[in-house]
Amino acid sequence: MSGRVALEGLEFHAYHGVYPHERESGNWFEVDIAVDTDFATAAEHDDLLGTVNYETLFRIVKEEMGKPSKLLETVAGKIADDVLKALPAAKAVELKISKLNPPIGGKCRRASVSLTLRR
Repeated sequence: MSGRVALEGLEFHAYHGVYPHERESGNWFEVDIAVDTDFATAAEHDDLLGTVNYETLFRIVKEEMGKPSKLLETVAGKIADDVLKALPAAKAVELKISKLNPPIGGKCRRASVSLTLRR
């Protein structure tokens, strides 16, 4: 029984960006993440051990968002790798990181990167 565990709209103040002022004062970011897994054991036995614990998933995202990087692509890749390493039940991870109000010289609500990584 295939399923998906997702966290949507996670918000972090972090220090990612290529410009010095982004790495000094930071910016707000939003993360959406979903993990494909098998729900059979969890559904049958009502047991958290049979699925992906979204509290663990949040901790992985929070830890990586706390490490300054120049590129969101780098952050996304590290989060995806960490999820697959830490959560054996994860078959694939899909995530999107958005920088709110990016410094592009014009009005923009968000700049985003997305990726999917399969085991």
